Amino acid sequence: MTGQLLGRDRPGYLQTVRILAKAQKTVAPGAPAYSVLVNRRAGRLLAAAAYRAGLTPNMVSAVSALFTLSAIVCLAFTPAEGPAGPEVWVGLVVWGGLAVGYAFDSADGQVARLRGGGSLSGEWLDHVLDSLKNSSLHLAVLVCAYRTFGLEDPVWLLIPIGYCLVDGVGFFTMILTEQLRKTHFLKAGAAATPRSGSRLKSLALLPTDYGIFCFVFLVVGAPALFMGLYTLFFAANLAYLMLACVKWFRELGRLDPAVRPADGGGRNA
Repeated sequence: MTGQLLGRDRPGYLQTVRILAKAQKTVAPGAPAYSVLVNRRAGRLLAAAAYRAGLTPNMVSAVSALFTLSAIVCLAFTPAEGPAGPEVWVGLVVWGGLAVGYAFDSADGQVARLRGGGSLSGEWLDHVLDSLKNSSLHLAVLVCAYRTFGLEDPVWLLIPIGYCLVDGVGFFTMILTEQLRKTHFLKAGAAATPRSGSRLKSLALLPTDYGIFCFVFLVVGAPALFMGLYTLFFAANLAYLMLACVKWFRELGRLDPAVRPADGGGRNA
C-alpha cells in the first residue's frame, strides 16, 4: 500500500519521512533500545533520501556495506605507531563508518517498503552482508591488536577470536530458530505464539546491541581501556548466547511432534 501510494505521486522529503514513520515494522518484544530508538529513526531519514534519489534497496545495502567495510579495513590496516595503539582519529573514523553503515542497514528495508515490498534476493543479500560484517569486524580487532596494541600477554588475542565465534554462531542460530519456528507454524496452519518482552528487557539487552557496541571503537586509541570494554561486551554476548540457546532449544523441543523410534529421532540416517 505504501509503495503504491508513492508510486502515483512522489511526495517531498518530509512527507516521505512521515509516511515511513507510519509504515514501520512492529518492534520485536524486548528489542535493544538503540536499534529501535536511534538507528531505526536514522535509517528512516536515510531511506527517504535514498528513495527520492532513485536508489533500490540493494543499492542501499551496498552503500551500507561500503561504509562498514571501509571502517573495518581502516581498523585492520591503521598505521602502526609503536605499542601506544592507533591514533585518536582512527577510533572516530571507525565508529563513524560502522554507525553510518548500520543506519543504512536499517534504511534498505524501509526503502523496500516505500517501493512496495522487499524480495527474497534482497533479504538474502542483507543477511550475507550482516554475516560478513559480524565476522570481519572481530578479525580486524585481532589484526589491529596484534599490530599496534603492544600486548604483554598474547592471551588477549583470544578475545576477538572468541567474539568472532560468538557472533557467528549467534547470528546463525537466531536465523535458524526463526526459520524453524515459521516452518512449524506454517505446517500446523496456526499463528505463531507472540513473544514476550518489556522495556526492562530492552535495556538489559543493550550490551548485545550492535549500535551500542560500535561506540567502543571510539577509544581504540587507548588499548587498555578498549580491551577492557571489548572484553566486557564479549562476556555479555557469550552469556546471552548460552542462555538464548538453552531457551531456543527447549522452545523448539516443545514444538516437536511426537517422534516414533523408527523415525530416527527426526534426523537423517
